[in-house]
Amino acid sequence: MQQTLRYFVFFFLTIFVLFQTNNAQSKSRAVTSEMVKKEFLHAWSAYKQYAWGHDALKPLTKQPHDWYSTSLLMTPVDAFDTMVLMGLKRESEETKQLIFDSLSFNKNIDVQCFEVTIRLLGGLLSAYQLDGDKRFLILAEDLGKRLLPVFNSPTGMPYRYVHLQTGKVQKPNNNPAEIGTLLIEFGTLSKLTGDSIYYQKAKNALVQLYNRRSSIGLVGSWINIETGEWTNTTSHIGGGIDSYYEYLVKAWILFGDEDCKTMAEESMKAVNRYVADSSQSGNWYGQVDMNTGKRTGTTFGSLEAFIPALLCLTNDIPQAKKIQQSCFTMWNLYNIEPEEIDYTTMKVTSKEYVLRPEIIESAYYLYHSTGNPQYRQMGEKIYGDLVKYCRNDVGYASLKDVTTKEKADGMESFFFAETMKYLYLLLEPAGTISLDSVVFNTEAHPIRKTW
Repeated sequence: MQQTLRYFVFFFLTIFVLFQTNNAQSKSRAVTSEMVKKEFLHAWSAYKQYAWGHDALKPLTKQPHDWYSTSLLMTPVDAFDTMVLMGLKRESEETKQLIFDSLSFNKNIDVQCFEVTIRLLGGLLSAYQLDGDKRFLILAEDLGKRLLPVFNSPTGMPYRYVHLQTGKVQKPNNNPAEIGTLLIEFGTLSKLTGDSIYYQKAKNALVQLYNRRSSIGLVGSWINIETGEWTNTTSHIGGGIDSYYEYLVKAWILFGDEDCKTMAEESMKAVNRYVADSSQSGNWYGQVDMNTGKRTGTTFGSLEAFIPALLCLTNDIPQAKKIQQSCFTMWNLYNIEPEEIDYTTMKVTSKEYVLRPEIIESAYYLYHSTGNPQYRQMGEKIYGDLVKYCRNDVGYASLKDVTTKEKADGMESFFFAETMKYLYLLLEPAGTISLDSVVFNTEAHPIRKTW
C-alpha cells in the first residue's frame, strides 16, 4: 500500500514539475515575442518621426528615402499586416489612414514590376484579407491593371519595368525570379475580383519560363523575354532565381493548381540532383551550368537561406534540417550572416548584411514542421545578434561589413514585413497564424484561401 502511495506521489510530482517547466518555457517565449514587438515599435517610431509618408528611413542620417521620384509608401504597406498580427491596433489604424489618404498609383514613373508586386500588391491583398476594408482591394486592382502591360511580350514573359501611367515597358532581359514570382499576387487578385486576366497572364509567364528549362530540368540566370533565348546559363537557387521555385510550390498549395504541382516536383528534382552540394562544412546549394549540370561555383548566401522553408513545403524535412544547420553555421561565423560565402573555404565573399529574413523564415517553417525547440533557440540567438549589432538609436541599420560590424544607412521595408514578422511568429507561444491556413508570399504577406 505504501509503495503504491509513493508511486502516485512520485507520479503527480513528476507531472507537476513538467507542467511548471513547460509553463516557464511558455512564459519565457512570450517575453521574447513581446521583446520582438517592442523592437518593431522602436524601428517603426523612428520611421514615423523621420520618414512618415516616404518609402523608407535611412537610420543613420535620419533621412527619408524614396525608390523613385515620388513615394509609393513601401514601408507602410509592407509593415501593415505585421502590425495586425502583432495586435498593434493604434499603429495599424494610423498606417491604414495614411495609405488611404496618400497612396496613389497614377504616377509618372517607371517601376520594377517584381518589387512592386511582392511588396505593394501582395501587401494590399493581405491587408484586405486581414482588415476587410474594400479600399485595400480597390487599390490592389488599380495597381494590378497598371502592371498588366509587362506581359505584352512575344513570349508572354514579363518585361522588368513598366510606366504606371502610359503602360510603356522596358528591359527585356529578365531573370526567373522576376518572371516567375507573380502568380501568388496576380492569382489572388483574380480570385478576389472575379477577373481571370491576372491569373492567366501570370501563370502563362510561369509556364513559358518552365518550358524553356534545359534538357536536365534547370533554368539559367537571365533570359531575353522577347526572343526566349538564355543570356546567362548559370543555374542556382540564389537571388534572381530563388522565388521562381518558391512560387511553383506555393501556387500549387494556394490554388490547387496541378500544373504548378507538376512543374514544382520536376524542378525540385533537378535542383536537388544538380545544384545541391556538400563539403566538409556542411550541405549547401552552389552554381552549375544549366545545360550540363557541371559545377561552376561554390557560393551560398543569405538569400539562399530560404531553401529549408521551401523544402518543408515539399515535405523534404531531412534535407531542410541539413541546410538550415549550414545556414546557422554561416550566421555564427561572425554572429551575423554575410551576404555570401564560399562554402568550400568558409571565407566571406560578400560582407554586407541588409537585415535579411530568410534564415529566420526557414527556422519558423522547421519549427512548424518538427516542433523541435532548437529552431526557436536559433531565433532567440538571431534576435540577440540583431539587437547587438544592427540596432541604433532610431531603428535598425544594415551592415556594410559583418566582420567589423560597420553599419550602413539602410533599413529596407522587408525588415518590417519579413524579418520582424518571422521572428515574432517563431517566438510567440500562442499561434497567431498557422502555416496550415495561409500561404506567405515571398515578402511574407499572408494570403488566405478565402475564395
